[in-house]
Amino acid sequence: MDKSFAMISLGCAKNLVNTEQMLYLMDEAGYTLVPEPDGADLAVVNTCGFIDAAKSEAIDVILEMAELKKAGRLGGLIVTGCLAERYKDSILDELPEIDAVLGVGSFKDIVRAADAVLAGRCTSLFGDQSAPVDEIPRVVTTGPGWAWLRIAEGCNNFCAFCAIPFIRGRYRSRSMENILEEARDLAAHGAKELIVIAQDITRYGTDLYGRRCLAELCRRLSGIEGVEWIRLHYLYVDQFDDELIDEIANNPKIVKYLDIPIQHINDGILRRMNRRGTGADIRRLFKTLRERVPGLVLRTSLITGLPGEGEAEFEELCGFLREARLERVGVFPFSPEEGTPAASMEHVGEEEAQRRAELVLELQAPIMEDFCRSLVGKTLDVLCEGFDGDAGLNCGRCYADSPDIDGQVYFTGSCDPGVIVPVFIERTEDGLLYGRREEARTC
Repeated sequence: MDKSFAMISLGCAKNLVNTEQMLYLMDEAGYTLVPEPDGADLAVVNTCGFIDAAKSEAIDVILEMAELKKAGRLGGLIVTGCLAERYKDSILDELPEIDAVLGVGSFKDIVRAADAVLAGRCTSLFGDQSAPVDEIPRVVTTGPGWAWLRIAEGCNNFCAFCAIPFIRGRYRSRSMENILEEARDLAAHGAKELIVIAQDITRYGTDLYGRRCLAELCRRLSGIEGVEWIRLHYLYVDQFDDELIDEIANNPKIVKYLDIPIQHINDGILRRMNRRGTGADIRRLFKTLRERVPGLVLRTSLITGLPGEGEAEFEELCGFLREARLERVGVFPFSPEEGTPAASMEHVGEEEAQRRAELVLELQAPIMEDFCRSLVGKTLDVLCEGFDGDAGLNCGRCYADSPDIDGQVYFTGSCDPGVIVPVFIERTEDGLLYGRREEARTC
């Protein structure tokens, strides 16, 4: 009997990796993936539950699937991921339209849950979210030419505003050999760029090998045939050491782009939020990185309206941004997450936090535009991602652009998706780069 299912993946890249693992397991079990839930035997919604906006999006999607079920246009509904884990004691009571729930420690049980739903049984499975990372193959859904490479799961940082350690469990590194084996397979299937991800990649290896191993991992990844770019997400200030900085500076396959979420610069706020290090530590590290890694693009994420942020603290943050001139900045208004220490701390209202976030974006806009202008007249390697019919141009990303969060490069000339080509940058507009392909080489 043909068994069809639709998959809806919400949230971050780490969640998408779990989605890709479930796709593999379902395919192996004989389930057929369909593009839309309308008419499917099952819909699987892999949820995010990190902040209020993500929770609202997940609930909206679940309710949309429930309406399809009610109309007889969808068979069963399975909910997985962070929202399911976070509200495991109440989600089935609050959303009775759901037929099965899997926590973050039970992705491997997706086929068991799907079979149960088709047999008319309601299922709720919540494995240990701090268990060793399951080594399950994936159906890669990104690209062409790039893929996420998850090296660890969970988090031990316990920032006061963040619920992830309670949802995703303690920090667990994958073994280096398992990571390298996966990387070789990704490269063999055309991945030129590997984006190394975890909640904190700088901590990689400390639990498994008793030492920081990210530099060694990058060295070994760069020796894999077919891998051209290694991009690093996310690094933490307190876990940097000279070995890692030297590796970033001297390994030509590590793109000179680092995502280091700092959240704030004020010492009092950092301390209250249980962030490691001080504002001076952040400034010192950024200065060192600029000196030792020429052409480096620094990306960070910030939260406005955190507990303890008054006008003076906010101005200190703005002053830091004017001084640091970071090429890439993401900013979010503080979202008090239930169950976290920060949720019970005094803070400004939602509207004020949002106003400050918008001010940060206004401040950053000319800084990022200046950076784009600095690239005009240069030839950049660009990973071609396809042809944009609306623009009538090829589009792709250079070293300064991570998928979905940064800009793109539009260019003329023939190009196959998934290859890296040299592009001469002729102009910039609205944070995007425009140019023409040069014929020197491809890889």
